[in-house]
Amino acid sequence: MIRTTVPTSVRKGSALVGIAGLFVLAGCSGTPAADDTSNSGESSSAPSSSSSSTGSDSASGTYADGTYTADGSYQTPETVEKISVTLTLADGVVTDVEVTGDPQARETEQYQGAFIDGIAAEVEGKSIDELNVSRVAGSSLTSGGFNDAVESIKEQAAA
Repeated sequence: MIRTTVPTSVRKGSALVGIAGLFVLAGCSGTPAADDTSNSGESSSAPSSSSSSTGSDSASGTYADGTYTADGSYQTPETVEKISVTLTLADGVVTDVEVTGDPQARETEQYQGAFIDGIAAEVEGKSIDELNVSRVAGSSLTSGGFNDAVESIKEQAAA
């Protein structure tokens, strides 16, 4: 048996690099939705599943009727993606929604497309204060960008 000894400085350096790598990876992760147990974020295992829930951290308010647009962004494993959200409000209720994306990665194009196709059914007819989308058509990361944009629209529309 041949035994080699690795200098202590190399072992300590390797350990520090490993720990630094963990911090970098932890910083790249978003806040997962309570029902999202996958490690990859986006998941197509349940293509028709979606949910909206009442956000308890949102303060109810009065909103001016009109059409509002805001941008939202979210982190994927490859890039930072952006979407644009346009909501039409009447008496604080969403009467129309339009989402446009500019996907940077091929996989993102698929998820944004599914999200855009399914979002109207999830939000139209609901109070803007109730909007907190966690997953639409298997897309969970796009929901984060959508929710960011909705928060900005709430600020714009606050009466």
